[in-house]
Amino acid sequence: MLKEFKEFAMRGNVLDMAVGIIIGGAFGKIVSSFVADILMPPLGLLMGKVDFSSLFIDLSGQTHASLKAAKDAGAATINYGLFINTVIDFVIVAFAIFLLIQQINRLTKKPEAAPAAPPEPPADVKLLTEIRDLLKAR
Repeated sequence: MLKEFKEFAMRGNVLDMAVGIIIGGAFGKIVSSFVADILMPPLGLLMGKVDFSSLFIDLSGQTHASLKAAKDAGAATINYGLFINTVIDFVIVAFAIFLLIQQINRLTKKPEAAPAAPPEPPADVKLLTEIRDLLKAR
């Protein structure tokens, strides 16, 4: 059983998948940093100096100055600002994967279509051809 597992793990598809998962994880971190550190600050500034990562609803009924203060107090919160950041992360990753798949599909060779069969000649031409062939056979 160990030998079979080793053969399975060493197949190209499994190794390719492992590399893809590792690179995908690293790419996800880059996109998260891009959204949180580069994209959202100017967007928040344009929307009236809003910091999306600090937007939350406090379910405990108390008032807290920040999300960190609410978490430190142990208050239950709905962190919709962080959710917005995560949705934007997902959209960017999904779009990047879409572009990658599109390029891979362009590069892979598509099977060539079979050539079309010649059109069937009209009945009178077919009859004349048969008569010609019969006369040649005599």
